[in-house]
Amino acid sequence: MGLFSQFCVGAEAQTAAPGVRLAQAASRDDLPPPRKRPPARLRVTPYYSPDGVYPRYNPGPDAVRECNATYVQEYRPSGTVIVPHMSCYWRRG
Repeated sequence: MGLFSQFCVGAEAQTAAPGVRLAQAASRDDLPPPRKRPPARLRVTPYYSPDGVYPRYNPGPDAVRECNATYVQEYRPSGTVIVPHMSCYWRRG
């Protein structure tokens, strides 16, 4: 009996108060505009494998690569050593 009395008391407490308004369906004019999703980000990868040549560009059909090779001194913690050094550039052929 006590179990049923709790449900009856709860039902009386859940009646609508005089200041409560019923929810109404909103018209299309009242709704905010739908959020637009940002465009999908694409990952761009080069079609060639990096080989240490920078900058990579097309020097032209008759270009010639000029290289100068010398030996230079490098100062290292173990002592001074002489190492080969090469510098290259493109010139018109």
